[in-house]
Amino acid sequence: MADTVAPWQSHFADALLNADRPVPDAVTSHSARMPQKRFAVYRNNVVAGLISALRAQFPASERIVGDEFFADMARVYIDTEPPRSPILTNYGDGFADFVANFAPAADIAYLADVVRLEAARTRAYHAADAVPLAPSRWQEVDPLTLSDIRVALHPSINILRSVHPIVTIWAMNCGEAELSSIETWTGEDAVIARPGHDVIVRRLPPGGAAFLAALSTNATLGDAVQAGAADHPAFDLAANLAGLIGADLATEISVTPIHIHQEHDR
Repeated sequence: MADTVAPWQSHFADALLNADRPVPDAVTSHSARMPQKRFAVYRNNVVAGLISALRAQFPASERIVGDEFFADMARVYIDTEPPRSPILTNYGDGFADFVANFAPAADIAYLADVVRLEAARTRAYHAADAVPLAPSRWQEVDPLTLSDIRVALHPSINILRSVHPIVTIWAMNCGEAELSSIETWTGEDAVIARPGHDVIVRRLPPGGAAFLAALSTNATLGDAVQAGAADHPAFDLAANLAGLIGADLATEISVTPIHIHQEHDR
């Protein structure tokens, strides 16, 4: 039975997302043997639902390009990358790469990174829960062994690096900051996480992305500092530690290797 049904299901799904394909032969209705109009309504509803799912995940990106442009772009993406699972939570993970190569959006060079940031917010929202490390635990660390400790980062952390002021652009298009001109156009790195109930987006200080990325690979704090300093000459350990502790990004500190899972985007 499975061998018989699977090809028909595949044909049915393909016809739903491709208007050039004919209505599957096995589809009938009480009023017509080949219900093209009824199937067309169903097809439109499926596509509209997928566009709505993308709109819900990428509201700032939609605001940047406008409703109509976003809908057209999403429709092409749906044709190119149809969902592979009935669970739409992660549908759109490949949207950023698609947008980066979408010719009509070529003039908006930063758009793909806005999409990456919003996709990271979705991943952070659905990531595993973990209890952030109490700030008092840092006070217990012997300053003489500080460089030897390892820090487990929260499982929801995503690190995004961009040559564009991506956090500023996202904030101005999601209602967290007022729309205004960006006087100094410089790259911004971001950390996206959900240490509590809400997803947070923070602009990282110079070298912060390399610092966190090193910590995520079980590097010692001393090695992570070296990575941050090598990445940017203005790396400031105090500022980066303050961000790490203040944003509740750590879940454990240890002098031995610890198992952690993080995601990083470029």
